[in-house]
Amino acid sequence: MAYNLIQFQRGMSLPEFLACFGTEEACVEAVRRARWPEGFVCPRCAGRAHCIVIGSGRRLYQCHACRRQTSLTAGTLLGNTKLPLTRWFLAIYLISQAKTGLSALELKRHIGVSYPTAWLMHHKIMTAMALREAEHRLCGEVQVDDAYLGGERPGGKPGRGSENKVPIVAAVSLNAAGNPLHVKVSPVPAFSNESISRWAQANLRPGCSVLSDGLGCFAAVTDAGCTHRVEVVGRRKPKDLPQFRWVNTVLGNLKTMLAGAYKAFAYAKYARRYLGAFAYRFNRRFNLADLPARLIVDVCRGKATPERVIRHA
Repeated sequence: MAYNLIQFQRGMSLPEFLACFGTEEACVEAVRRARWPEGFVCPRCAGRAHCIVIGSGRRLYQCHACRRQTSLTAGTLLGNTKLPLTRWFLAIYLISQAKTGLSALELKRHIGVSYPTAWLMHHKIMTAMALREAEHRLCGEVQVDDAYLGGERPGGKPGRGSENKVPIVAAVSLNAAGNPLHVKVSPVPAFSNESISRWAQANLRPGCSVLSDGLGCFAAVTDAGCTHRVEVVGRRKPKDLPQFRWVNTVLGNLKTMLAGAYKAFAYAKYARRYLGAFAYRFNRRFNLADLPARLIVDVCRGKATPERVIRHA
């Protein structure tokens, strides 16, 4: 059997990553380039003229115009961290390479921090991934399907009404050859016309041709300027539905990842981050060697998000 070129591409090895980002100085320079690619910009007055003030082991950028002093990571997802940047960069690398997911417990062991610290780092990095994914919309031929995260609780409501089930929409855009390009996996409040209409307007470009299994609410994709085609599934099995092959494959991979790496989490609170991280890795699978560097840039450009906000997602 021929190799799948995407699956067997070279990627970036751990020794190569450490050669690029294995020192604090290299990480500092990478953050500086990501945050200010055209040179320092004062967050208060947008001035560019500055000097560097070094004291108590800290390097601060002082604006000549307003005299404000700013650290390299202030106002970013890395702000107020007490960890060296090399730990953050290693965490970014490991999460970017974890095709089947990486739990906070495993991250803790890899980078040598406490579990609460690893959990917070994990969620901040996933926040950057999810926010970046939210900027993109699918186009062209798109397969969509409905699914749920979570299972029934003992003594709770059965079926779709279970309090522990979170509805999600999975969508896959295809190229001219019928192969998958990009995915969107998003939690929605409910499978209603209003929810699907809002989802489609946020995630689909006008002109998409959307194929669904006939769930009534998917007709609302037309509110986003898309056309809608229906293939009623009935009692047929996924293997008998080649027209839904890729969206079923994506959902299967997602469920395998969640069951294997994470076991369970607070789906209602954190689903958007975990699903966003899954889509981020999938959508950048064509260039695995560049994936860690791209995630470093997205994390460094992410806005400061304190722990209280992370925990009350």
